[in-house]
Amino acid sequence: MITARFLLCALCLAPIPLAAHPIPLRVRAQSANAFWPPSPATAPVRLVSDTYYGTKITDPYRYMENLADPEVQSWIKTQNDYTRAVLASLPGRQQLLQRIVELDESTVEIGSARRLPGDVYVYTKLLAGQDTYKLYIRKGLTGEEKLLLDPERIAIAEANRGKGKNAIGVFVPSNDLKYVAVTIIPGGSENDTEIHIIETASGREVGDVIPRCCIKSNPMWLPGNHSFVYGRLQTLAAGGPTTEVRQKYRTYLHVLGTDPEKDQPVFGYGIVPSIEVDPRLYASIRTQPDSKYALGVIGLPIAAPNSAFYIAPVTAVGKSNLEWQKIADLAEDVADIAIHGDDLYLLTFKGTPRYKIVRLDARNPDLSSAETVVPAGEAVIQDMAAAQDALYVRVLDGGIGRVLRVPYGSQPKLEQVPLPFEGGASLFSTDPRVPGTLLLLNSWTRAYKIYAYDPSTRKVSDTNLQPAGPHDEFANVTSIEVKVLSHDGTLVPLSIAYPKGMKFDGLNPTLLYGYGAYGISQGPDFDFTQLAWYQRGGVNATCHVRGGGEYGEEWHEAGKGPTKPNTWLDFIACAQYLIEKKYTSPPHLAGQGASMGGVMIGRAITERPDLFAAVLVDVGVSDMLRAEKTDLTDVPEVGDSKTDAGFKSIYAMSSYYFVRDGTPYPAALFTAGINDPRLKPWQSAKMAARLQAATTSGKPVLLYIDYEAGHVGGTEKQYQERLANSWSFLLWQFGAPEFQPRR
Repeated sequence: MITARFLLCALCLAPIPLAAHPIPLRVRAQSANAFWPPSPATAPVRLVSDTYYGTKITDPYRYMENLADPEVQSWIKTQNDYTRAVLASLPGRQQLLQRIVELDESTVEIGSARRLPGDVYVYTKLLAGQDTYKLYIRKGLTGEEKLLLDPERIAIAEANRGKGKNAIGVFVPSNDLKYVAVTIIPGGSENDTEIHIIETASGREVGDVIPRCCIKSNPMWLPGNHSFVYGRLQTLAAGGPTTEVRQKYRTYLHVLGTDPEKDQPVFGYGIVPSIEVDPRLYASIRTQPDSKYALGVIGLPIAAPNSAFYIAPVTAVGKSNLEWQKIADLAEDVADIAIHGDDLYLLTFKGTPRYKIVRLDARNPDLSSAETVVPAGEAVIQDMAAAQDALYVRVLDGGIGRVLRVPYGSQPKLEQVPLPFEGGASLFSTDPRVPGTLLLLNSWTRAYKIYAYDPSTRKVSDTNLQPAGPHDEFANVTSIEVKVLSHDGTLVPLSIAYPKGMKFDGLNPTLLYGYGAYGISQGPDFDFTQLAWYQRGGVNATCHVRGGGEYGEEWHEAGKGPTKPNTWLDFIACAQYLIEKKYTSPPHLAGQGASMGGVMIGRAITERPDLFAAVLVDVGVSDMLRAEKTDLTDVPEVGDSKTDAGFKSIYAMSSYYFVRDGTPYPAALFTAGINDPRLKPWQSAKMAARLQAATTSGKPVLLYIDYEAGHVGGTEKQYQERLANSWSFLLWQFGAPEFQPRR
């Protein structure tokens, strides 16, 4: 299972050995549904029909898309109240929650960090018992720590109050470190993100607050350190279609001390006459400390492997006579660009689905003259970052993360950075003014640590920025990587972690996770709270379905648009493997998908409901046809119903329309955030209503709505509660005696 956040907290607790844990490791399925409170009334059916290219589509719950309707609000609230009551009644839930809290607060959690010139570190941190990350600064790894920002104490716009606790999105120090621009997300409502400016010396706000931003509104400082560019959502006219809120995106220029409402757009939709921007795409400007260039980037609003790139003198940004020079358009398949002096390093998959890196002259960025500096190979190049001494590159090699150092210049000799152990590797913080890089390393059974690579000694050392904790290694848990034969003969990677000494008799509670979209790879995931699952004999498996990036763009292309069925068919194959190898059996197997992974898990249970006892669907999409018209504008990834072929692709991945009456479906727990602007909670509501009406299994279909959360974010308490809900729900359905409701 991939969690929403991957770093944790601090209270020094002694580890509890698996063998000494009071809960038996294995359980035989009992009557999981002997009792629960009487369920609320099913939702009324009001059929609405649409015809696409001769295919009639009937939607029984279209009215639920109007979340402002009091009837819809009442039904959702009644469902939510019922779900909370049912979950709270499970006898073992409170003990499980207590253990989750203990583990979650067993160490300090560093969320993100920046290493800056002068050995200065700016980072977010979560202490034991705290609910949100705070922003800190220190000089040197052992220097005195200073609190810069507590998001719970910051004053936000009146319209955003009451949505939930504030959370830090991103933070960007000015090049002279006098200021830090911080994005604040209220209650997970990312479309209501605000930018606040903090004075580093005093920790006080300077007074500039910019509303109506969104999660992609990363501020970028300009030379002089008194102005920055940022992205902002448009203001819709009264009654305007909500689908346009995240369209016609523009980048603005803000000067400290001026009125943000008078900021002028400098890039994006309709701004640069020579650059036509599709209204569905985002357009942003990226700057880099000490670089004389700015990059204009145009791409999809969520995630995509490629973008269009333009370049201009950074000192000319905001001037009326600025001319942007094109580096690459979308068809050139360029994923990213790093800058060093007058050299541009392009990460591209043009003709090389596992990516390569080429070098261009920024003064004449002609792709036909590009020099290959990191050729394509078996390993997938995932990302890169420019440091003072070299370009650092992260690759995925057979499921193992590796890091390469690429010296600047022509025909560089590639060097592999010596990592202390094999697992997942990330470029945690790299700055073009500082040599080397910070690395984040972890595995399925080892907690992440933050390491520093020093190019002068060619050694990697633990920074101790992330403190050691009592559960940094799961000594009684092992992991294995296998490949599973899918429906068409393709071998699909499957990662499995389970308690040592576990019996392979099919009785082990097992959670299988998958995602499969946007070319995003699922690397090794470690979360201290997972120990609570392993201590109950749980198996934790991740199926690396097609649509992800485990084998580069070729793997992504094999699970998007018309090839999307491979995603859920790969997942089904992995479920069958776990059953065949006696890790588990259908009465003890659950599936989980989140966000775009809702497609995968929804279609898996509509194709093979017999394989799963239960499923978890977190902020998931189930009706892509309506998402296309109300929320998402994600044509390259899913298709476009304006064409017959596009309609067929989108329809095939909309599990809502494949639910069949009179079918024994697994138990299901749908979780959504009321402030979610990407996949609004009606997605979960409609699918829950449809399953409730159709299933004959007698198993519960529950809808859980968090009224202080969105698609991302949330507090530690919210995270802990949702985890306890999910695992208690599964153990109930698996028949664990401690989780059966009392008569």
